[in-house]
Amino acid sequence: MSTPSQTVGPYLALGLEWPDGPDAISPNMPDAVWLRGTVRDGAGEPVPDAVIETWQADPDGRFNHPADPRGAVAAPGFRGFGRCTTAADGSYGIRTVVPGAVPAEAGLVQAPHIDVSVLARGLLHRVVTRIYFPEHADLHRSDPVLCSVPEHRRATLIAERTVDGYRFDVRLQGGQETVFFDV
Repeated sequence: MSTPSQTVGPYLALGLEWPDGPDAISPNMPDAVWLRGTVRDGAGEPVPDAVIETWQADPDGRFNHPADPRGAVAAPGFRGFGRCTTAADGSYGIRTVVPGAVPAEAGLVQAPHIDVSVLARGLLHRVVTRIYFPEHADLHRSDPVLCSVPEHRRATLIAERTVDGYRFDVRLQGGQETVFFDV
């Protein structure tokens, strides 16, 4: 007999606090940008107790991980991972840098992107998406992951430029649902 599934919330803040807070980079890292947005449910209501996790390459397209085939990043202050909880209005913010392009299979290149996991009440498992950047539209046309998404849905994966960074809203369900990947 199997145990029934449970949702991943609503007590997400317990035990999930990240010591570096919303910073995927050190405070003195140059070219820092804010990645901000709001997590909304299927009715468009803000989700006040979600967790956003990001994982990304550095500006040169290298990961701070020993499994990176080119070697782990040694850039001072670059962590590559950020985590924060949403506020009462569903908003979140992660301080980071824009990543570089990452090699893909068969000599292709993945456009600069940030991998995002969302954990929230009502979800049985985390959902995973990507954030792409509008200034790399030329690389979007050949990115193997983005090209696997139906063209009319790709806009849900493109961040909007702001004064101090980017805005990326996450819609968990509904007509404007963010594209999530089966990982």
